[in-house]
Amino acid sequence: MESRKLKIRDLTLRDGQQSLFATRLSQAEIDKLLPFYENAGFYIMEVWGGAVPDSVMRYLDESPWDRLRIISKATKGKSLLSALSRGRNLFGYVPYPDSVLEGFYKEAIANGLNVMRIFDALNDIDNVKESIRLINNLGGVPDGAVCYTVDPKDEKPAEKAGFFSKLFGKKPEEPKKIFTDEYFVEKALEMERLGAKIITLKDMAGLVTPSRAASIISKLKAALKVPVDFHTHCTPGYGLASSLMAIINGVDILDTNIWWFGGGSAAPAIELVYVFTKKLGIELEANMEVVGEIRSRLRGARESLKAFDLGKMPREFDPLKDTLPADVDAQFDRAIAAAKAGDEDTLLDACHKIEEYFGFPKPNEIVKNAEVPGGMYSNMVAQLKSLGAEDLLEDAMRLIPMVRRDAGLVPLVTPTSQIVGSQAVSVALDRKKGQPDYSNPSNQFISLVKGEYGHTPVPVVPAFREKITGSPVEKPYDVSSYKKPANPTIPEFGNVTLAANHEEELLLELLPTVANTFLRKRREEEYKASAPAVVEEKVEEAVSQEPITGPTLRAPMGGRIISVDVNPGDVVKKGDLLLVYEAMKMENDVTADADHTIKRIFVKANDVVNTDSVLIEFE
Repeated sequence: MESRKLKIRDLTLRDGQQSLFATRLSQAEIDKLLPFYENAGFYIMEVWGGAVPDSVMRYLDESPWDRLRIISKATKGKSLLSALSRGRNLFGYVPYPDSVLEGFYKEAIANGLNVMRIFDALNDIDNVKESIRLINNLGGVPDGAVCYTVDPKDEKPAEKAGFFSKLFGKKPEEPKKIFTDEYFVEKALEMERLGAKIITLKDMAGLVTPSRAASIISKLKAALKVPVDFHTHCTPGYGLASSLMAIINGVDILDTNIWWFGGGSAAPAIELVYVFTKKLGIELEANMEVVGEIRSRLRGARESLKAFDLGKMPREFDPLKDTLPADVDAQFDRAIAAAKAGDEDTLLDACHKIEEYFGFPKPNEIVKNAEVPGGMYSNMVAQLKSLGAEDLLEDAMRLIPMVRRDAGLVPLVTPTSQIVGSQAVSVALDRKKGQPDYSNPSNQFISLVKGEYGHTPVPVVPAFREKITGSPVEKPYDVSSYKKPANPTIPEFGNVTLAANHEEELLLELLPTVANTFLRKRREEEYKASAPAVVEEKVEEAVSQEPITGPTLRAPMGGRIISVDVNPGDVVKKGDLLLVYEAMKMENDVTADADHTIKRIFVKANDVVNTDSVLIEFE
C-alpha cells in the first residue's frame, strides 16, 4: 500500500519574512538562497503578494516585478510560485474594476506566477469570483482562501443571577454563532463551484485550535473534490498542534517555513512537521537535504535582519542528522497520541514543550486572549509608540470587539485588521481627549461601514452607518467611478512619463503613493545617467517667522501628508476638504470645522507631521 503524501507550500520568502521581519528581506539575500530552492521539492513556493509589492518599493527601493522574475528564472518551474491577493482589492485598499484585475493577473502570470491565493477580508464571495474566473482563463491556478475567524467574546461578563432567578428565571440568550464549521465549508464550496483549484483554510491570526482544525479540515475533505491547504500561525500557541491535527485529518497541503523563519508569529517550521510525518508514516514531499542547505544560509539572512528581529534565535536543529533527547522525542509521540485521541490539552502541552526545548517563542497570551492577528497587534504597538501613547494599548485592545461588531463582525485580516485596529486606537484616543467615540473615523473605516468593501458577515446597524457615513443606506463601491491614477510627465527629468511601461502603470494603480516615490527615483536615476552633469544652484526658501495669531488646524495624530487641497486666500465652507493625511496606514480626510479663509499652510504633500503639529492657519 502506497504511503500517504503531504505536499508543502513554503512561505519563507513571503509570509515568513513578513510575519517575523517586517518584509525587509532584500533581493541580495534572496539571491543567496535561490540556487538551492530549485531542487527543494516544494509543491508551491509563496514568494509574492501580501506586503511584498508595497514593502520592497517603500523600504528596499526594489521592483516587485523584478523580484518575481528573478525567483521564477532561478526555480525553473520546478515549484509552483504563488502570491497572496485580496481579491477585488488586490494589494490596495479600494475595489478595482475588472479591467485592472485582468491587467494585473495577466502581467503576473506572464512574469512567472502560477498560483494566486485569493481571499476577501469579509469572506464575500462576490469579491473573489471574478478573480477566480480570470486566473483560470489566463492559465493560472486559482486558490480560494476562506478566512478563519471566531465570534468575538462578550464585552461584559454576564451578571451573576440571584437565587430565585436561578430557580424561576430564564437564562439570557447567547448570541447566535456566526462562524460555525458549516459557515467555512459553505464558503469553500462556493469557491470550488466558481472554479477554485485549491481551497485554503486561511488562519491569519493563528486562532484555529487543534479541535477546530480537526473538525473543519475533516469536513472540508468530505465536502470538496479539490485539494485542501491549511495556513496558520504560531502566535497564540496553537500553530504546531493544529498543523499536526490537520495532517492527521487528511489535509493535502500544509504551509510551513524553514527553521530560522518559522514559529512565533509565523507558520510552523518544516523541520518539526517532518519529525511528525516520519513518526506517522506519511511522506513529506520536500527534499530535506536541500532544505538543510537553505537552512544553513537562511541563518545569515536572519542575522542581516536583526534590526527588525524581535525574537531570539532558536536552537539549531537538523532533523536528518541530529538525535533528539529521549524526553523531547517522547513529547512528539505524546503529541501524536493526544491528537489521535482528541485530547487537546495534552496535545498543546506536548507541542509547547517541544517549542520550548528548541527556543521558539512562547504563546503570546495578549494576542491569544484578544483573538487578533499578531501583525495587527504589533502594528497597534508601533502606532501608539509613534503617537507617544503606549499607555493606551490595553484600552485599544479592549475596544477591538466593539469596533469589529459595529463594523459588521468582519474577520480580522488585511485590510480589515488594519482598519479595525487603527480605528480602535483612534477611539481610545477619542476617549482620552474626552471626545465621543468615532470622532475621527478613517476614510477606510467609513468605506467599510458604508458597504464599499462588500457585504459584512452581519449587517451594519443602520443608525451606526448613518453616524459614520451620513446615511443609513448601504452603498456598494461603484467601480464605474474608479479613476485611473494620472501618469504625469516629469519636466525636471527630461519630460519622461512617471511610469515607463505597463507593469509600472499597474504599480501606480495598485499602490499610488508608494509607487509615485519609487518611480520618481527610477526616472531621476535614468536622467542623471544619460544627461550631462548640471550644476544646480540651491535657493533657500524663506520661511515666514510671523507668529501665529489666527485659529489653527492641528494634526489629530502623527502621520504623513498625502495631499493639500486648498491654497492661501481660499475661502472654505464648513465641511470642505482641506487636506488628506495618512496615519497608521489609514487615509483621513480633514475638513473645515467652520467657514474660514486660509491664511497660511505649513505643510505640503509627503511631509511627516507629529500629533498636534500646526497644519493650517486661518484668518
